[in-house]
Amino acid sequence: MKILLTGANGYIGMRLLPRLLDLGHEVVCAVRDQKRLSVDEDILSRIEVVEVDFLKEVKADLIPKDIDAAYYLIHSMSSSTQDFDEKEALSAESFNAYMEQCEVEQVIYLSGIVNEEELSKHLKSRKNVENILYQGSFHLTVLRAGIIVGSGSSSFEIIRDLCEKLPVMITPKWVLTRTQPIGIRDVINFLSGVLGRKDTYDNSFDIGGKDILTYKEMLHQYAKARGFKNWILTVPVMTPKLSSYWLYFVTSTSYKLAVNLVDSMKMEVVARDNQLQELLDLETHTYMEAIDMAFKKIEQNLVISSWKDSMVSGRFQKNLEKYIQVPKYGVLKDEQKLKVDDADRVLENIWKIGGEQGWYYGNWLWKIRGFIDKLTGGVGLRRGRTHPDKIYPGDSLDFWRVLLADKEGKRLLLFAEMRLPGEAWLEFRIDKDDILHQTATFRPKGLRGRLYWYSIVPFHYFIFGGMIRNIAKAKD
Repeated sequence: MKILLTGANGYIGMRLLPRLLDLGHEVVCAVRDQKRLSVDEDILSRIEVVEVDFLKEVKADLIPKDIDAAYYLIHSMSSSTQDFDEKEALSAESFNAYMEQCEVEQVIYLSGIVNEEELSKHLKSRKNVENILYQGSFHLTVLRAGIIVGSGSSSFEIIRDLCEKLPVMITPKWVLTRTQPIGIRDVINFLSGVLGRKDTYDNSFDIGGKDILTYKEMLHQYAKARGFKNWILTVPVMTPKLSSYWLYFVTSTSYKLAVNLVDSMKMEVVARDNQLQELLDLETHTYMEAIDMAFKKIEQNLVISSWKDSMVSGRFQKNLEKYIQVPKYGVLKDEQKLKVDDADRVLENIWKIGGEQGWYYGNWLWKIRGFIDKLTGGVGLRRGRTHPDKIYPGDSLDFWRVLLADKEGKRLLLFAEMRLPGEAWLEFRIDKDDILHQTATFRPKGLRGRLYWYSIVPFHYFIFGGMIRNIAKAKD
């Protein structure tokens, strides 16, 4: 079958893509920016990529006409606390218009479980998208899931942050809300299992794992799986706003996502039946099994995708393509260069920068800067990086975003997503004479920007100087 995969560079899309290819399907990936599709050369050679922005005017001939089935994996919950529902509705309407240009028979939509009369804004939006898609000129199959547990998923990473950093927690009362978590492997099995199944056409199904747990029980079971104990005290007085700030400061989530998550966590999310599981003859996993599978992927450095690499995990919702050209005028710079003995080894060191590896010099100063950024509403350092030694354009790297990762050309270019009175770039490049160039470029906004730069020049002397020396000599 020829399949259109929307949201192909998202958390679910990146997991579903290799499964579809393994099943022998021809896959067309729809993304807003082709350069941000973080797949290796082997997968890239086996797919077709089209650039489509479903929030913009519908155009003709962007999507192949001979599509047999499509996956709708687009959502905007993390991008705004105000108008994400309007964006999601617009995306769904545009998608329907594009599908009218194709011969698509089935569309599969991954939504959220909606089994309460009073829904959160997030779940109302998901239900509205479902209603819009049902108006399309195709057969719709809707899978409704609750919390998805897997390496790199937002839910798993938030739980991981809370438990690893806070052995004793004072929590809001929504931790007593029941939910039915489902492992990412089970979600992919359901998504691929309904493909082409006519007995799932024009129907909606709840999907869930084996366990129905409160969030408190999920936190306790995570600690048990990791071999430690945690203590959770529930208080009834924490407002939604305070709860959002609590999640934002303790975990790696953005504030916008925290607000929408807290809004949804007050709602019970439990599958009504296991009808689809019986229809497809699938066996789902327990919550503890899902945690165990997630850590096996983490320990083997096989995390395929992470929600943190989404653009909405940062503060820039723009096309970063225009930032690839580093400005030359009206900027302030710190330039370092050093002759290296083993260019290939140094390049490997550059490709490991950030995350657990750190920044090669003054890591405690980087952590302080990350903490200050978090206090002022920025992303901080907690996003880390998805892979320990692989970098793709568009990836998050602590409080930087990867603009260019050209290993063959020996160049890495980062753009700052921290809160700054200006715009900042950090570039690493090894030239043909094996000279390592490390350049920090800052384009200030007004007098405040210039004062900021000159106030931290003394720190630059130590940090950037130490960093280039250690990158040039670092050993595994």
